[in-house]
Amino acid sequence: MDYSKTLNLLQTDFPMRGNLPSAEPAMQERWAEMDVYEEVRKARAGKPKFVLHDGPPYANGDIHIGHALNKVLKDIVVRYKSLQGFDAPYVPGWDTHGLPIEQAIANSGRADRKKMSTLEFRKLCAEYAWEWVEKQKKQFQRLGVRGDWGNPYVTLQPKYEAQQIRLFGEMVNKGYIYKGLKPVYWSPSSESALAEAEIEYREKTSPSIYVAFQVKDGKGKLPNDAEIVIWTTTPWTLPANLGISVHPELEYVVAEVDGRKFVVAEGLLESVSKELGWESANVVSRLRGAELEYVTCNHPFYERESLVMLGEHVTLEAGTGCVHTAPGHGEDDFIVGQKYGIGVLSPLDDQGHYTADAPGFEGMFYDSANKVITEKLKGSGHLLHMSFIKHQYAHDWRTKKPVIYRATEQWFASIDAFRDKMLEEIRNVKWTPSWGEVRLHNMIADRGDWCISRQRVWGVPIPIFYCRSCGEPLVNESTIAHVADIFECEGSDAWFAKSEAELLPAGTACAKCGHAEFRKETDIMDVWFDSGSSHMAVLEARDDLQAPADLYLEGSDQYRGWFNSSLITSTAVHGRAPYKGVLSHGFTLDGEGRKMSKSLGNTVDPLKVCNQFGADILRLWVSSTDYQQDVRLSDNILQQTAEVYRKIRNTLRFYLGNLSGFDPANDRFAASELSELDRFALIRLERMKEKVLNAYENYEFHTVYQAVHHFLAVEMSAFYLDIMKDRLYADAADSVARKQTQYVMYESLLAVTQLVAPILPHTADEVWRYIPGVEGATVQTTVFSPARTELYDATLERKWEALIDVRDEVLKALEVARKEKRIGNSLSARVTLYPSTKETAELLGRFDGELEKLFIVSEAAVVGGEAPADAMALKGLAVKVDQASGEKCERCWIVTPEVGANAEHPTLCNRCTHVIKHINVL
Repeated sequence: MDYSKTLNLLQTDFPMRGNLPSAEPAMQERWAEMDVYEEVRKARAGKPKFVLHDGPPYANGDIHIGHALNKVLKDIVVRYKSLQGFDAPYVPGWDTHGLPIEQAIANSGRADRKKMSTLEFRKLCAEYAWEWVEKQKKQFQRLGVRGDWGNPYVTLQPKYEAQQIRLFGEMVNKGYIYKGLKPVYWSPSSESALAEAEIEYREKTSPSIYVAFQVKDGKGKLPNDAEIVIWTTTPWTLPANLGISVHPELEYVVAEVDGRKFVVAEGLLESVSKELGWESANVVSRLRGAELEYVTCNHPFYERESLVMLGEHVTLEAGTGCVHTAPGHGEDDFIVGQKYGIGVLSPLDDQGHYTADAPGFEGMFYDSANKVITEKLKGSGHLLHMSFIKHQYAHDWRTKKPVIYRATEQWFASIDAFRDKMLEEIRNVKWTPSWGEVRLHNMIADRGDWCISRQRVWGVPIPIFYCRSCGEPLVNESTIAHVADIFECEGSDAWFAKSEAELLPAGTACAKCGHAEFRKETDIMDVWFDSGSSHMAVLEARDDLQAPADLYLEGSDQYRGWFNSSLITSTAVHGRAPYKGVLSHGFTLDGEGRKMSKSLGNTVDPLKVCNQFGADILRLWVSSTDYQQDVRLSDNILQQTAEVYRKIRNTLRFYLGNLSGFDPANDRFAASELSELDRFALIRLERMKEKVLNAYENYEFHTVYQAVHHFLAVEMSAFYLDIMKDRLYADAADSVARKQTQYVMYESLLAVTQLVAPILPHTADEVWRYIPGVEGATVQTTVFSPARTELYDATLERKWEALIDVRDEVLKALEVARKEKRIGNSLSARVTLYPSTKETAELLGRFDGELEKLFIVSEAAVVGGEAPADAMALKGLAVKVDQASGEKCERCWIVTPEVGANAEHPTLCNRCTHVIKHINVL
């Protein structure tokens, strides 16, 4: 008789076979058919809300691994909060305006911008943006991200643009918006002003020059044959030089070198002498910086004066302590220049070419002029030294080309007006990680006014008019409301399609001169103003959301971006932060810790990962990372993650495959009815559950990953289930002991399926369909059950933890015996234990009669006294491994003298004979 068939009767052939790349799309179709997002919302109707507000990715190109990291983290949070019992809506969004789309259209060959009207060009931009919104939407859904995909927010939607205009109007009404001539980051490659958030720093090689300015009028403090030495790495700004700044408190010297008298800060004399090769510098006189105020010098190649001024920004960190000052090309320079009334000169056009205000350099690109200017200085004797340095320099983060400071008339949002309130609000936000508070605090504390105007056409227009008679700007509640209402119906294209008269309320006249004809502003708003308006355009505008959001979750670059701009606009109009909590994550690197780039060929395509491994593998990797730092990903890391996933899946599959005959309604047990081992397993389950729920609450997903993996792989598979396989396979199907083990497994299966659902939604929902007795078509509508801490028993846990330590030692001895071929599998063995400590002897004594099952051997004995020489000495005991006596039971594989005792079943042990007779009766 084939007794192995009786084992199969006790197991379910569970069909969960894996193959995630093909199984997940089918699961996602099922979710779509049942509208799982709405089903979850219905299940949480009336519950407290938890709103994670989606920072909009840019609709330009396929998603990359950074997108995947971000979206999966958000999805884990939202799914966790939903399972915790919150109504946790998730409205995805997209950022759709700005230069990258303009460039994409221009580079595509689809259109000649010079031959198109603005409206035609904007139409192409909008089509391009919507095309990528739809593509990225499908790609994010392939990751298993649950959300209101049928009703996302998109920054080019008319209702969104209208709310953005209204927000701008509120800032205008509060006096926070103004127009001014100031130096701003200017990108010649983009032909537009940039905000600080649009700047990134890259290495650049620049000329480093020391230039002598001849004193014209020393005001009795300097001899008229003295020369003030400046240092600069931007020779191209010298045509715009209007002065020299010195620190009022620093000491300066007049040093004679080879018959010339040079003025430098005394604290830098040694380094300057070394750099310029001055073998001896004889100090003729000393004076404080304050004494140099109003000294004048001759410009090195123009017939104009350079005024010496006092500036607190001057330091001894580098240079000469005398700072070349061009108010049109530097923020500190501008401030000092305003104080002394020397004016602003910025002789460059939008493309970075010199204008007629830089005689001798007209039409030349600023960077190309460096060589020409240094040659001119060298020829006139003003150039004292030139070398080249590599340093970090500001670049346009879109074109990746250098930017300049350039004074232009721009629209600004005042920061000083409510800076203190923003700093106060930052203190009220929960920051994860905690250093985020310091980072944003310092950025807000140090940032200047926000330049919000851009010289582009693809964006939301700045809704301001100018009187054609006197040039006075026109913007007030009435005009803002009128434009916003038009935009809400027709979108911002109306600004370019309609005349000024159509965009203004009837009867509008200039408040200054009474004139009734106006022209429109041609600049658009900074795209950070677009996305920074989302708290008003989305959170406040949608009934399913609320403001402030509970959480903003983005990459750490958003401290200077969306976290920053959203805080500014929300504090400006509402006096509060738009978020209660902020969580930031790092960037993705390759397996060697290098930045991912196409040129290195080390990028990881998340969609290819889904097609090769499955989205749940990618999501499991996300959960395994300490994402608050930069994270690594490679094929090898994915393979390791897939192996962990396989262990998790196989354990869940084992649970399901061994629940045959278990009825959740009737086969439940009180803790007092269970064996110690079953109780211990339940306690470990509840401990794990408590740890995991706490980790979720603190967004420590790597702890969730580690705790679940350890519980399933170590505490269940390698210990409890390993021991209980004999009971599951060989005991009678309806035996109480087997039912008790099934109960423990069932409780573990329920808990683990729920606990991994935020991370492995496809797998969890697949498992849920096969768990007996559960309600609902998806685990996603359920609620976590809290850890049953009343089951905890510290004494019992210590006892079993000690036994596990002993068991680990015994398993080592069995493994050695197996390798030496003294035994086959462990059930062919007899182990004799020789405790070497009193504690070990007492521990083993408590389990007398159960050790065979615990060690999965056929015989086990504990013997006092000295161990024989052939016993293996281990921690706390010695172990002797021999062949067990008797014959192997054909059904349970235990070796015992009982085999053959029953003539009817001569190949079975007594227990299996009893079970077979029971089955035959049934």
